[in-house]
Amino acid sequence: MQRNRFLGDLLSQLFDRRSFLRGKDDTRDIYQLCQALLSAEGEVSGLRLAATILDRYAALGADEKTAFFQFLNAELDIDAQTVAQLATDYAETPTPAVFQQLSSASEPKRQELFRRLNQPVGATQALVAMRVDLLARLKDHPELARTNLDFVHLLRSWFNRGFLVLQQINWDTSARILDKIVAYEAVHHINDLDDLRRRLYPPDRRCFAFFHPAMPGEPLIFVEVALTQEIPSSIDAVLSDQRTPLEADQAKAAVFYSISNCQKGLTGISFGNLLIKQVVSELSLTCPQIESYVTLSPIPGLNKWLATQTEDETHGQTAQTILDGTATPEDVRAMAARYLLLAKRNDGLPVDPVARFHLGNGAEIHDVHADADTSSNGMAQSSGAMVNYLYDLTQTERNHEAFAMDANVIASRGMRALSTTALVTKTKEPTP
Repeated sequence: MQRNRFLGDLLSQLFDRRSFLRGKDDTRDIYQLCQALLSAEGEVSGLRLAATILDRYAALGADEKTAFFQFLNAELDIDAQTVAQLATDYAETPTPAVFQQLSSASEPKRQELFRRLNQPVGATQALVAMRVDLLARLKDHPELARTNLDFVHLLRSWFNRGFLVLQQINWDTSARILDKIVAYEAVHHINDLDDLRRRLYPPDRRCFAFFHPAMPGEPLIFVEVALTQEIPSSIDAVLSDQRTPLEADQAKAAVFYSISNCQKGLTGISFGNLLIKQVVSELSLTCPQIESYVTLSPIPGLNKWLATQTEDETHGQTAQTILDGTATPEDVRAMAARYLLLAKRNDGLPVDPVARFHLGNGAEIHDVHADADTSSNGMAQSSGAMVNYLYDLTQTERNHEAFAMDANVIASRGMRALSTTALVTKTKEPTP
């Protein structure tokens, strides 16, 4: 029995290999190949057809790729009239048979095409790259958003938590992955190998990343963590090459100071919340003495908001001094607190995207700091201000519900007081 099964598997592999080689000589265009993959031929020769289609797609020019997405969008869409009729039938006769027909008709054929394309080795990564091409076309071709929704639907399923693998990145990790960490770092630029070593090698530094089995050499998202004795108030101090490393068992705080998404093709598929929770769980086992889990986060929208406030009767002058670089640290902190707690979008959520992310994960706004990031980017986006978001594991679920249900911004008592304090605009003493 086992021998027969082995021979069957071997013959199947040989058949697939020969079929794949024959696919290179297939004279049909990419549209015909897609239709074939969706037909009974796809049940028999799916691997060959999928590999051929992906190869053909990779060779397309920019205009040809646009035409391909338009084909997916129009030719492989749902039949709205059929769906409407079946919905009416199901409302009158909700039998399993009618439900199955309605479910089948309600799913665009392009979703099944994507599933069947995801067969050859490397297909998942190729489809993620295909979505990057699609995203680049949405501005000029907004109708393609329908196809994008199908991509998001499937990618959320393929990249759910059950498939993600958490790995610690350290100095012994393969050079190929370390190169990607350097390339994908989106918050605090890694200058060179010495800078990378300072973030990975000392005993008080950690880096964790999520991987997917179908893309083992590609991190999906990673977080850099500093283990410290106190909650830090400056990224300059955290990343300083002059600091003295701390033994891990002496740390009282775990500081998430950089979270970087790596795959543009997975935009809209959120991993950050899962990653933070998993890393907290990991650190609570290896460093049980840690008392505080916090971030040291940028405030990317602060200066942009301040520019809209310069005519405000209450704090316009203070806003202008911050933008001019003449405000005192106290003024910077007060205005940053106002921004984070009070600046809202039309839907009632905070203007700041990083605030929305961490508050949505159940964190609270703990403290803000002036002169915390003096890099060119830090000064340009927030005049050097940064913020700590605190993850109190006993409160995160309650905080998340309050934010998700009522858009409540959870903040420490000190932050609330700072956001409502009366401003007395002051300027720095001129430098001699």
